[in-house]
Amino acid sequence: MKFGLRYCNTGPYVDPVRAVELAEAAEEAGFESLWTVEHTVVPKGYQPNYPYAEGGRMAGGTEDIDLPDPLIWMAWVAARTSRIKLATGILILPQHKPVHVAKQVATLDHMAGGRIVLGVGVGWMPEEFRALDAPFEARGPVTDEAIRALRRLWVDSPAEFQGEHIRFDPLYCEPRPPKRHVPIVVGGHSKAAARRAGRLGDGFFPARGAPVDLIDLARKTAEEAGRDPASVEITVSMPEDPKELDGLARLGVGRVTVPVSAMAGLKSALRGPEDALAWKPLIEEWGDS
Repeated sequence: MKFGLRYCNTGPYVDPVRAVELAEAAEEAGFESLWTVEHTVVPKGYQPNYPYAEGGRMAGGTEDIDLPDPLIWMAWVAARTSRIKLATGILILPQHKPVHVAKQVATLDHMAGGRIVLGVGVGWMPEEFRALDAPFEARGPVTDEAIRALRRLWVDSPAEFQGEHIRFDPLYCEPRPPKRHVPIVVGGHSKAAARRAGRLGDGFFPARGAPVDLIDLARKTAEEAGRDPASVEITVSMPEDPKELDGLARLGVGRVTVPVSAMAGLKSALRGPEDALAWKPLIEEWGDS
């Protein structure tokens, strides 16, 4: 099983020095990956629609939260590390032009030596979509096409894509990723996200816990799409009790993510970079880093 740290571009790790300290400590401890989150903007007075907390507000309820761009944060710490993977968990894909995402992610993967994982989701805040002039109601179909377009841009040279929402004539988008592939992990805590992961994803990252019904749905959808269900790697949150790792292993979970200190109130959260080394024995016991 792999171990990652999640939501690393938040809290104290907005600070560039602390960000590097976290990344270096995590790499030394044997963590496999660092996961970031994205909100380009948070509109003042947004409707409380956040699906992962009572009251519909993001962690802390603060709107003017410091949240660095995930790809730029990842580039910063990639330059100070050599093995640990850098992942978005998640990038709100329908808010971006796929050609731009393809270029940015491929460049970062090229510079980091093939260490990038692209976690994507559809988003939930209509006010943010309006501010970015992005289509909220069509975000699901747009995301599906964007995933396909990204893969075309990373594999073909020249690349062409003609969809309902995304279209481009033959073009060159270089450099491409070293392996002509960046893993795309679909995030979300819904049946639609599970089905999208089964159809199109290299992985599935439910936002909370390890929901067996959604994991089963992702695998069933993969099989229906003619794909190997085992090819959809499952990433979940680290349980509060490490004894639960046995059950996750039986479920076929491939990665667990440990929250950093910004995720207040969780016993498993790191209080600081120095805490990372305390995880080394558990990672060595279970590890696939």
